[in-house]
Amino acid sequence: MAWENQTFTSNFILLGIFDYSPIHIFLFSLVLGIFSVAFMGNTAMILLIYLDTHLHSPMYFLLSQLSLMDLMLICTTVPKMAFNYLSGRKSISLDGCGAQIFLYVSLLGAECFLLAAMAYDRYVAICRPLWYSTLMSHKICGLMVISSWLVGSLDGIIVIIVALSFPYCGAREIPHFFCDVPALLTLSCTNTLLFERLMFICCVIMLLFPVAVITASYTRVLLAVIHMGSGESRHKAFATCSSHLMVVGMYYGAAMFIYMRPVSDRSPTQDKMVSAFYTILTPMLNPLIYSLRNKEVARAFRTLLGRGKSGE
Repeated sequence: MAWENQTFTSNFILLGIFDYSPIHIFLFSLVLGIFSVAFMGNTAMILLIYLDTHLHSPMYFLLSQLSLMDLMLICTTVPKMAFNYLSGRKSISLDGCGAQIFLYVSLLGAECFLLAAMAYDRYVAICRPLWYSTLMSHKICGLMVISSWLVGSLDGIIVIIVALSFPYCGAREIPHFFCDVPALLTLSCTNTLLFERLMFICCVIMLLFPVAVITASYTRVLLAVIHMGSGESRHKAFATCSSHLMVVGMYYGAAMFIYMRPVSDRSPTQDKMVSAFYTILTPMLNPLIYSLRNKEVARAFRTLLGRGKSGE
């Protein structure tokens, strides 16, 4: 009973990332601006791909799912951080903390496998174009997306069950702007070494396996592009694949830095900065990278704007 009272009746305190100095007020305003761009950009990508029939292909369906995951990811952390900062309150309930853990772990895991599916899609489109309609049929594409969501959700369920099974004591102050598991573990009253090892194994599966698929796919793509006879085809293939690789590099680099190091080697300041990069900045950059470097998306956007003006 004492453990239950200790664990479930007290809120956690999110120490946040900003104070009320002029420079931090400016940075907070910048984060709100990034959030607004990310929210509108990803929402626009989802609607654009849904409304334009020319974008109803496996590649763009996968891209719409990436935008949906990014939209959910940034909404998991920033609104609560902004509310706490503006209201002066720093508390978060156990249920709220658990919801954040489940959502961001699930979304990170799902996005890992979705990026691998996107790399495979580019491999089939460039290296096996005659087989594309078979190897990337709507059924197979749908199964890839569903599998990504299911694997991510399973990872989230495992992590939240184990993480919230530990007793937490002391000041219960989380040195972060959201309920990140590594930061939460520093508050545990018991030894969490076994769970840290479990998290490391999960990270190996959730990060390194998709990275292996991505590396193999783009190695084959690069070799195929080099041997392309047409300069225009080579340029188009490079433009598409380089966009994917930019996203992969930003996402996986930050995730590996956060989740594949022992808790004892962590710096709260470093973790907060890197977490802000992949939970706030990356969701904004993804739609910009794909829209600015993709002629089909730009064409669809201009068409949609033209319809809107003609409707007026």
